[in-house]
Amino acid sequence: MLLAYHLVRLIEGHADELANSLSQQVQKSPRTREFCCRVPAQDLKLRVYEIYRDLGDWLLKRTEGEVERRYREIGIRRASQGVPFSQLAYAIILTKENLWSFLLKNAGVDRTIEVYGELELLQQLDYFFDRAISHAAAGYECAEKISLAGAAS
Repeated sequence: MLLAYHLVRLIEGHADELANSLSQQVQKSPRTREFCCRVPAQDLKLRVYEIYRDLGDWLLKRTEGEVERRYREIGIRRASQGVPFSQLAYAIILTKENLWSFLLKNAGVDRTIEVYGELELLQQLDYFFDRAISHAAAGYECAEKISLAGAAS
């Protein structure tokens, strides 16, 4: 668990670099074209910076309700901006992949026991980002229902 703590601190310490890297990936990806047109680059960078900067809190201290609330809000915001859900989901997937790539380059893991510690962190990251996508989808669907109800009246 000590290695997992070290890796989380490594990520948090490089939050700005990670946020910049992700912004560039989202800008370049053909799978997020409309996302880039509809979401201000600074908004994306700020949101992912906050996640990377506070990763330890998100993984260890935040309740399921807090994760749900945060990502439902993101889903609602992106739906109101007209971002296709597939592109929102892909942006969250890129957020996770960006972390993995960073860890592979910077973690310096070479002993078997350290590998187990890293695997534990990766499982926690998977669980967190899977929930993030699920809650963002729920928020997105909620916004769509509200929009349809408003259009019907």
